[in-house]
This record gives sequence, C-alpha cells and structure tokens, in this order.
Amino acid sequence: MAEKLRLMTVHAHPDDESSKGAATLVRYVSEGHEVMVVTCTGGERGSILNPAMERPEISENITAVRRQEMAAAAEILGVQHRWLGFVDSGLPEGDPLPPLPEGCFALVDLDVSTEALVRVMREFRPHVVVTYDENGGYPHPDHIRCHEISMAAFDASGDPERFPDSGEPWQPSKLYYSHGFSRAKMTTYHEELLKRGIESPYAEWLANWEEKGPDVMERVTTQVECSDHFAARDAALIAHATQIDPNSRWFAVPLDVQCEVWPTEEYELVRSLVDATLPENDLFAGLHEKAMA
Repeated sequence: MAEKLRLMTVHAHPDDESSKGAATLVRYVSEGHEVMVVTCTGGERGSILNPAMERPEISENITAVRRQEMAAAAEILGVQHRWLGFVDSGLPEGDPLPPLPEGCFALVDLDVSTEALVRVMREFRPHVVVTYDENGGYPHPDHIRCHEISMAAFDASGDPERFPDSGEPWQPSKLYYSHGFSRAKMTTYHEELLKRGIESPYAEWLANWEEKGPDVMERVTTQVECSDHFAARDAALIAHATQIDPNSRWFAVPLDVQCEVWPTEEYELVRSLVDATLPENDLFAGLHEKAMA
C-alpha cells in the first residue's frame, strides 16, 4: 500500500456503526488505513431490545450504558470514535404522530449540527465519507437528519467561507450511501438456508414484503468484499447488548453460509471528485494512486 487513507462513517445512534458496514471498516483498518466512526446522538431514547438487559439498573442509566457499549464496539472494530453530542430524538409512534421532543437532534438548527460535523471532518481529514441515503436507511428522524448534515458537511468542509472558526478547510473526495439488507440479499440467504435444510427466518418477511419501488440493489455501485471480518462485525454488534439479542434474526444465517453466498457489503457512490469507474469493489478506488496530504 503506497499510503494510508482515511475513511469516516457517520451514524445516528450507537449500534448503527456495527449493523451497517462494520466488516468494511474492519477490513480497511486491517489494511492499515485510518477509520473514524462519528455518532450523532447518544441513543438516549432507544428502547432496550434485548430481553436479558431489561433490568432497572440498565434503564435508569441507559445513557452511560450505551456509551460503554459504543466504546466496546469501537475497540472490537479497531476504529477511532467521536460523539457529536446531540440528543436522541426517539422514534415517534401513534396516529397522529406526537411532536419530537424539544432540543433533540432532529430539531437542532441544521447549521449548528452541520458545523459540529465539519469540525470533526476538518480534524480527521477523511478521503471518503459514508452516510445514509435520503430515506435514512429507514425513516427515523435522526437517520434522516444524519443524512442531511452529512451531505451539507461534505460540501462545507472544503469551503473556507463556511464555518471559518471550525478548523482548516478539507475537502473529502468521495461520498457513499451504505445499503444494508436488500430483498435480493434476503432472498439469497433464504434460498440457501432451505437448500441446506436449515429453517429460514426470512420466509414471513419476504412473503409480506411491500414493494416500494426497485430493490435497493439497483442503486448499488460498490460491493466491498469483507467476509473475513464478519465475525468481528458480529462481535461488535453483540457489544451493544441493550440493542442486540444474540438469539435474534441478526445471527440466524451461519457465518460460513454468509461468506459463501454474500461475502460483500454494499454502497452507492453519490459524489466523487476523482475519476470513478463503476461498478467498484473498493471505497478508495481512484484514491490509491493519487498523492494526498
């Protein structure tokens, strides 16, 4: 490798970094690159999703617990980590939907939250930024806001007239959306499990799948081979014990099956300031040969 490159991935809550593209991060760390995870909120309003963690001492100290979980996951992944310091907006439910809580991340002025991310970008100086698509991956208000500030910061970070007190300008070269479970991926897993005589957890999910336009795989431009690091991805997920039940569907497909039939993680290149030939198999494609500060 001619040089060390830098990758930043921006997420809404602790645990998102481990459920979306984590094996890719471990691959690039193992290759000697620098990787930073930025977490916009503390996940304070997240529900406890693992029955084993539904205990008073956990729910009463959820903010501190989630910070500890994030630190453990970052150590497993081998990444640097930064909190942006905003407050989880929660996921509004009901009809009509209740208003978002005052002061939450989704309601903070866009310039304020963008500047916070620009400050970290100018400090870390990433060549590549990964975030969510315009739907947030799913329509949680914090995921959508994460998309909005990532897009704004990608442009503002290199502009000396924007946020002049937030560090020396730095322009990232590429921006990607991460794409997780697609119908194509679930179908592949489902069919392979049945072929091996293993009960599939995806039958009902696929049967009730609501068509909302083309499968997300039609948007994918870049598939990163990272199956050697699926075990580390799973370990990082399990570190988020309040959010991840180790007996859940997350772990229903044996690792050897995953490695054989779907050894990649998927991304969509949406901005590039270097020549890009699609499809790609590397988030740093076009950057290895370019000498960068």
